[in-house]
Amino acid sequence: MREVRLVAPDGEQIGIKPLPEALNIAQELDLDLVEVAPDANPPVCRIMDYGKFKYESSQRAKESRKKASSVSLKEMKYRPKIGQGDFDTKTTKVEKFLSEGHKVKITIMFRGREVFHPELGREILERVAETVETVGKVDQFPKLDGRNMTMVLSPDKAAKQRQKKNEEDPNP
Repeated sequence: MREVRLVAPDGEQIGIKPLPEALNIAQELDLDLVEVAPDANPPVCRIMDYGKFKYESSQRAKESRKKASSVSLKEMKYRPKIGQGDFDTKTTKVEKFLSEGHKVKITIMFRGREVFHPELGREILERVAETVETVGKVDQFPKLDGRNMTMVLSPDKAAKQRQKKNEEDPNP
């Protein structure tokens, strides 16, 4: 005869009961007998509404998935001869992505003979990194990859907190 430690719906210990008796008690209360600790000796069973239990556990799982942030990689493309207005617009967008918690891959696309002047691309990437240093940090430093030069920025939580602190207290 297998015995189980029985727990009431309100969490109160009922005691060790034979399995058929535990099932009868659960049926009388119009609830289910759910094994909550199979490894214990004797196994622990709780009288509860299994449908409600399953629903609540799925809600908890959904909530924890919501809290886990999914970091995606956004990409912004620049050209070596970019105008100041375009540079400002794209860099503002990069800043927005970083503040939302996304990683950003910045690509400088070289055309024709522009590829012989990688310093122009590196200069633009350094300007972008400098502009967004309040919300992001360089994850992967600039590297030339064929006709493109890439750099990856990631959100910097420490810099974000420092900026927030400075905004609240401008005079230290």
